Amino acid sequence: MSRYKTIDRLAVAGMITLCLIWSLQQPGLKATAEDASPILQIALRSGIGAGLVALYMLLRKEKIQYASLPWLAGAGAGVLFALEYLFLGIGLRYTSAAHGVVFLYTAPLFAAVGLHFTLLSERLTPVQWIGIVLAFIGVIVTFSAPDGGHSSLFGDLFCLLSGASWGATTVLVRTSRLAQVSAAQTTLFQLAGAFIVLLAASFLLGQTRFNPTPLLLANMVFQSVIVSFLSLLIWFALLRRYQASALGAFSFVTPLLGVVFGAWLLNEKINAGFLLGSVFVIGGIVCVSCNQWLEKIITFHRRR
Repeated sequence: MSRYKTIDRLAVAGMITLCLIWSLQQPGLKATAEDASPILQIALRSGIGAGLVALYMLLRKEKIQYASLPWLAGAGAGVLFALEYLFLGIGLRYTSAAHGVVFLYTAPLFAAVGLHFTLLSERLTPVQWIGIVLAFIGVIVTFSAPDGGHSSLFGDLFCLLSGASWGATTVLVRTSRLAQVSAAQTTLFQLAGAFIVLLAASFLLGQTRFNPTPLLLANMVFQSVIVSFLSLLIWFALLRRYQASALGAFSFVTPLLGVVFGAWLLNEKINAGFLLGSVFVIGGIVCVSCNQWLEKIITFHRRR
């Protein structure tokens, strides 16, 4: 029997909060990209977030057995987390925030497929495989939808790679000894790895310009304290307690909110092709993440 709990009120409240926070990431990075590149912003926010997590652990007097820590898995999680945001930072230079958030949040699909082949307790059902196919169709439709130059296939592809990296991180956390360490320690591994890798990448790519405008500084506070510190602690705490596929049931809310915020805050134009593709992608996420509820509905109607 799986040791992970099914969704309860605490998980619902936590996931709705996370969806709202995460849906504002891409619009914030896109709105301040002229003052500092997304890659540099994410590197700096990761470093600040890592410092806050370390302080949090110190204040809690959390004891760490350094010799028994899963250093290799932790390093892997840090690299994957860095790749997620490196790909996202590159992608957002060439595509819209709305496209970025939809492709980033294909992560539950990649995680579901990865866990299908690694954990017996999370095998994909027929409904979930249907969701994978729907999402794949949606990605193809979205890639092929012209939008008047606001996005590009190149940028969309990198944002999709960002979602794949996030999905791989979830698989690694669930299938390694990281599942037994504290949420704070897992978060620290990821933030420290992202800070080192992304700061180096920003120098290698020549993206080190930092113009401290009020908007950029406000966004950095939000990204560092709320996104990198609080939201990741909540996410990994939930991931260690509840089924990953059940938590993913709420993930479709984030791209919906991201598209709305992109259109509202950044005046991004949303064309019909992108909307159609997004419907398929989000429908796929629902099938993968809400499969238990969908199967109960199907069974109920069959019995009537």
